[in-house]
Amino acid sequence: MNTKYIFITGGVVSSLGKGIVAASLARLLQSRGLSVTIQKFDPYINVDPGTLNPYEHGECYVTNDGAETDLDLGHYERFLNVPTSQANNVTTGRIYKTVIDNEREGLYLGKTVQIIPHITDEIKRRMTLLGKSGKFDIVITEIGGTVGDMESTPFLEAVRQLQWEMPDGDCIVLHLTLVPFLHAAQELKTKPTQHSVKMLQQEGIKPDIIVCRTEVPIPDAMKRKIALFCNVKADSVFENQDAKSIYEVPLLLHMQGLDDIVLKKLKFRNIPQPDLTDWQNFLNKLFSPKSEVDIALVGKYVELQDAYKSIQEAFVHAGAVNLCKVHVHTVHSEYLDASNLKEKLKGMDGILVAPGFGGRGIEGKILAVKYARENKIPFFGICLGMQMAVIEYARDVLKLKDACSTEVRPQTKNPVIDLMEEQKTLTTKGGTMRLGAYDCRLKEGTLAYKIYGSKMIAERHRHRYEFNEQYADMMEKAGLVLSGRNPQTGLVEIVELPQKVHPFFIGVQFHPELSSTVLKPQPIFVNFVKAAMKHKSGK
Repeated sequence: MNTKYIFITGGVVSSLGKGIVAASLARLLQSRGLSVTIQKFDPYINVDPGTLNPYEHGECYVTNDGAETDLDLGHYERFLNVPTSQANNVTTGRIYKTVIDNEREGLYLGKTVQIIPHITDEIKRRMTLLGKSGKFDIVITEIGGTVGDMESTPFLEAVRQLQWEMPDGDCIVLHLTLVPFLHAAQELKTKPTQHSVKMLQQEGIKPDIIVCRTEVPIPDAMKRKIALFCNVKADSVFENQDAKSIYEVPLLLHMQGLDDIVLKKLKFRNIPQPDLTDWQNFLNKLFSPKSEVDIALVGKYVELQDAYKSIQEAFVHAGAVNLCKVHVHTVHSEYLDASNLKEKLKGMDGILVAPGFGGRGIEGKILAVKYARENKIPFFGICLGMQMAVIEYARDVLKLKDACSTEVRPQTKNPVIDLMEEQKTLTTKGGTMRLGAYDCRLKEGTLAYKIYGSKMIAERHRHRYEFNEQYADMMEKAGLVLSGRNPQTGLVEIVELPQKVHPFFIGVQFHPELSSTVLKPQPIFVNFVKAAMKHKSGK
């Protein structure tokens, strides 16, 4: 059977949750025995999100093969429990770069290079690339941005052409829109949805299914009105009401029959009902916690929740496993100092020092590490957080008062964190960090080994600076355990304190939050929450 394609567009406003709808639909179809993947097409001109500020775009999600991608790919992996790759995220920048490179090489034989057909042909090629691999029954493509945006127009034109080119039943369009509830009038309003679909139709695209984001339930009569004015069948209008958790959305959509209608329109036959037992078990645990803990997330981008999206979701997964509600309290490291440290961190059952770049706010992170270490509060440092743990240990235990990272102080006399050797000759920023999954060999008998239960692991990286090997002997003699190293390069990946000295103190150079999924929670997060629960009971 040919690969089938589902295109998901959005209207009215951004941030309606196209990524969650795409991931939820994919989860339902996967649960019915189909092989599904999801890809995201973003309309900005950056080649990838790697150079985007977290305040602009939220976190940059990294795949196993080293692609810096949109954070929605994290949702795809968390819902499907299947790794994504370079091919699952495409930007306008990448499309134009490919076309311009082709033009420079003379591949267009002197023709005038235009948006149609050259740009749209490249978009279509990318949209169907995963389908042509033969690995998937269904490819779901999320189109970033909002219908009506100038930037999205070439993507929508490519969808229009594919809708025209493909046989009936091989391609459908699902449009996500907003039905606002006016509290003053106590009324739902369908007009924004009507205008949104009208704009989509002006692009030449007829939606097959409409999903309406809403705060309150939409009456059947209103759904029929939307169907009538938007030229879709009455059974093809669904509501996506605000839920207690994003992980409840697949079940809510299934209860309305979204997956049945999708399969019907794609002309699938005799597909079994979904097996959602594991998913329901997860939700049962998530909604029935028997304890709760307070975790401080110390970072420099805390104003925007999406900047640490994967960390937040990893705590959801780890909390459910432990039947524990994890309350994450964000603490801005730039405004953390000796005068307010105790006030901000008092009462916390665990302290996580988050990733980041640059010198802003690092002294606050170092103070948070010191507070956790001295007060024996469970501590977890990720990437820059691990590096801050090393600096704090060097300053306070080894008495190297000027110890720092060369990222912050290039002329420091004690660069315990230094630029990786292969990074020193690079002049471009985009896509040049140490990216993707790398092996790490764990030292037996350590906390890391107990957590993973394995000698060899692989986790995803995104960094330029590393633990300076010149300080390894000095650190180990002073009691810091270097419990994980890359077997090829010797790069220190994990540092920790012995459990006889501290109940739970671990820092990792990689990003474990990126590999946490609903059905396979990340083990360090699971054990960190467990340690926080133990610390709370000890109090």
